[in-house]
Amino acid sequence: MTIKDLKNQNLILFEVIAGSRSFGLDTATSDTDIKGVFYLPKEKFFGLEYIPQISNETNDVVYYELGRFIELLTKNNPNIIELLASPESCIIYSHPIMSKIKLEFFLSKLCKETFAGYAATQIKKATGLKKKILNPLPKKRKDLLDFCYIVSGYKSLPLKKWLKYQEITQEQCGVINIPHLKDVYAIFIDKCNDFNYRGLIKSDDSNQLSLSSVPKEAREAGYLYCNKDAYSAYCKDYREYWDWIAKRNDDRYNTNSLHGKNYDSKNMMHTIRLLQSAKEILTNGSLNIRVSNREELLKIKSGAIEYDDLMAKASHLIQEIEAAADISTLPAKPDLKKAEALLVRLREELY
Repeated sequence: MTIKDLKNQNLILFEVIAGSRSFGLDTATSDTDIKGVFYLPKEKFFGLEYIPQISNETNDVVYYELGRFIELLTKNNPNIIELLASPESCIIYSHPIMSKIKLEFFLSKLCKETFAGYAATQIKKATGLKKKILNPLPKKRKDLLDFCYIVSGYKSLPLKKWLKYQEITQEQCGVINIPHLKDVYAIFIDKCNDFNYRGLIKSDDSNQLSLSSVPKEAREAGYLYCNKDAYSAYCKDYREYWDWIAKRNDDRYNTNSLHGKNYDSKNMMHTIRLLQSAKEILTNGSLNIRVSNREELLKIKSGAIEYDDLMAKASHLIQEIEAAADISTLPAKPDLKKAEALLVRLREELY
């Protein structure tokens, strides 16, 4: 099924303008996100093809099937709680049945984990982005030999520098394991290729050294240490960095580059907003997603606030959330049996 099918078959139950426009954080360049709730035709619901969610290619228009919507409400999913809490001015259409789904029925102390937990994930992402911005990786990928060293007295010498001093290539070398010494090898040189050593690596993307057969009379030229753990960590960082480069939103990245604070400012704006929402739910037992501190949040989005100051603000909000949860009169979790009974009644009415 497609969004067009939902509209043609009148299956939409709830449709709202979501995102920055619903939060009151929209600017002249803001996109318009649409979210909503639908129900499946009877034959599909009772058949084999259950469809929990339908969206467009860019994922800025998303509709949740009624059962999935109720399920996510019971989990206090931030996106779904905010969807149900949409201000009247953002509601495009609401079927009469939606009036029976009350926000206060689902709000619980669980939001401490979901809202604050989601915010913590965003902080981690922002920290990761800061690391990527401050530590760009060259396009040319290092190989395993860049993480190998030759023992030289009480010091170590990078392998590639040692090869240069010896005026040899890695193909003219052979290594063998040293028993009981992890990642330490004896290295042998064969400048005339008399012993057919296998070289140190087969190719630039090898993740282990190639071992050779070495004659008993051969004398080692030294001892080599291969830091495989550092190489694995580098490969992970390299892959993540260039994957981020390929997928990043250039407009958003350019904004972050222009304000020069080296963090994803839009990400951090929504992090603070989520923490404020969690505090409001636990303190008041309600949620108004239209923010009261628009100017402050837009300052964060513009990069006008230092990263360390934002981390301190987030830490303080988390402490307030913990304190609010301790004295909150909200239930620990939504009542799953009542939620299920509500869903059954709604389906009976629709079908």
